[in-house]
Amino acid sequence: MTGKADTRLRRLPEQGSKDFNLACAIIDDARICHVGFVLDGQPYVVPMAHARDGDELLLHGSVASRLAKNLAAGLPCCVTITHLDGLVLARSAFHSSMNYRSVMVFGSAAPVTDPDKKVRGLDVLTEHLLPGRLAELRASTRKELNATTLLSLPIERFSVKTRKGPPDDPKNETQVPIWAGVIPLSLRAGKPEAAPDMPAGIARPRYLKSM
Repeated sequence: MTGKADTRLRRLPEQGSKDFNLACAIIDDARICHVGFVLDGQPYVVPMAHARDGDELLLHGSVASRLAKNLAAGLPCCVTITHLDGLVLARSAFHSSMNYRSVMVFGSAAPVTDPDKKVRGLDVLTEHLLPGRLAELRASTRKELNATTLLSLPIERFSVKTRKGPPDDPKNETQVPIWAGVIPLSLRAGKPEAAPDMPAGIARPRYLKSM
């Protein structure tokens, strides 16, 4: 990797952290990340499925994907995950904000080529996306495994930034007759929709109830 990512926070550094466990918690709470990279002078940001395996961030892609090919070749990247937890409404637009948790992981990903490690990594990814589903799925075929790229990015250089709490209005504005507060936001699953070609009589799996 050429150069070294600067992970220092210059804007509101008090909201930043180098806490590895906090970074892992933010990663674990998400099912999608965005991978940024520069190729031939053009910046790209691409959504990818991800999971964490210890201190490694696993990224899933297709063998035919240009992104996966270039990342596997050592192209430096930045993986970003953000959770929007609320809208913070102050007495002015300037002091209004958002409650959020975010992490950026910098580095170069490496392809997981060992067959056993690749199968295990894909199992970790499947279980992360929907806990409990792995137990009922058929095993992947060799053709499917060969068509899939699994990348591993060490969680070593990272930057965490979060905000929580009420608006931070200046004291001389707290008595202004304007509603101020927080609107909590969350991502939740809707009612499962069965595939139209699914045979009758197949019960909804237990793991869906936990969602």
